[in-house]
Amino acid sequence: MIEYHADDYGMFRTQSRHIIDCYHNGALNGISIMPNSPYLAECMEEIKDIRKKLFVTVHLNLVEGKPLTGAKASKLVDGDGNFNIGFGKLLLVGFVPVLRKIYYRQIRREMEAQILGCRQYMNDDKFRLDGHVHYHMLPLVFDAIMDVVEQKGLEVSYIRFPREDLNVYRKVSGKLKGIKLINVIKVLVLNALADRNERKHGETLRRLGVQRKFFMGVMLSGHMFYDNVKECIPVAADVLADKGLQDMEILFHPGDITELTEVSQITSKDDLDFLNVNSANRFKEAEALVKFGGGLKR
Repeated sequence: MIEYHADDYGMFRTQSRHIIDCYHNGALNGISIMPNSPYLAECMEEIKDIRKKLFVTVHLNLVEGKPLTGAKASKLVDGDGNFNIGFGKLLLVGFVPVLRKIYYRQIRREMEAQILGCRQYMNDDKFRLDGHVHYHMLPLVFDAIMDVVEQKGLEVSYIRFPREDLNVYRKVSGKLKGIKLINVIKVLVLNALADRNERKHGETLRRLGVQRKFFMGVMLSGHMFYDNVKECIPVAADVLADKGLQDMEILFHPGDITELTEVSQITSKDDLDFLNVNSANRFKEAEALVKFGGGLKR
């Protein structure tokens, strides 16, 4: 089974409507929800009639907006109280024992608040977890997440491991457009982090029965267009079978942010570039989901 997934649902009102349009008119069947967004409750209310038809995942966030734990997250924010902690910095902090302890305490507290704050939106009372910009794969963050899961006795059915098989892209390399060197580097880094997290927490993940899915979405990040993805799916299906997996998650970002009131509220420069400056690409990713769904109204 293919899960056609969109991140960032609930970040803003109009942006979220653009995402859910891809369910009504396309193949979208999974969303990740922004746990610290002031608009999340309103956006979830809008999909209350279809929520159970979707794979709903907590999009753990240390990048955009303000923390749920406020001043208790002082090491993770800037002077305005918005998240402002880089991926590289958090990776390095994890190797410095004194700093790791300080940051770990704040991250764990925030992860607990974000996870439990989304309990009411989880289907079948089981949590699905991933992370905004894949921060959840950072060892410091992943260890904190697993600590929350174990200490709180949470049922978790799925955690996104954004590990991509490079062979998929090699086999269709001549047919793909938009692959960037930075995305290759991101894939290699995330693959290494995913391996580390699975090694350290494998026993717990197996005990919890956390599902494994084949994943695509980082190598072509920003260019998950129909012509690109359709070339990858048959090859990925073969690789998936070889790995003994049955399901695949394909990640899209169809939620462009172009309404001025919403643009003005973006706190992360990377999000501004990705969701607003490159909004034409978000339209194309939405178009891809419509095409994969045949453009039929449900």
